[in-house]
Amino acid sequence: MPLTIRTKAATHHFTVEVAATPEQQERGLMFRHRLPGDRGMIFPYDPPQDVSFWMKNTLIPLDIVFIRSDGTIVRITKAEPMDLSPLPAGEPVAAVLEIRGGRAAELGIREGDVVSWPR
Repeated sequence: MPLTIRTKAATHHFTVEVAATPEQQERGLMFRHRLPGDRGMIFPYDPPQDVSFWMKNTLIPLDIVFIRSDGTIVRITKAEPMDLSPLPAGEPVAAVLEIRGGRAAELGIREGDVVSWPR
């Protein structure tokens, strides 16, 4: 599925997998050995929820992007491989996006930028 992130400087395009079911959400990007820079996975929540993520069995570093109902990014967290520490959203979110670790910084993606995807 296509997904875009609008920053102050540019619009960035990604192709993302959707983790729609509880089973898909539990597995996420576990056991993957690489993730291209224009790929990711989105975890939608309806209604919005205050969620936490962890990196159990995740072999690559990820940026975890927490997204409000209006599409604005509330928080970006750097997640290290195999780390079991909870990474909380801090407030109810409508979606969480996982992209390759460090990619948000590379593209200048920040809190307050806007994410859009077909819902």
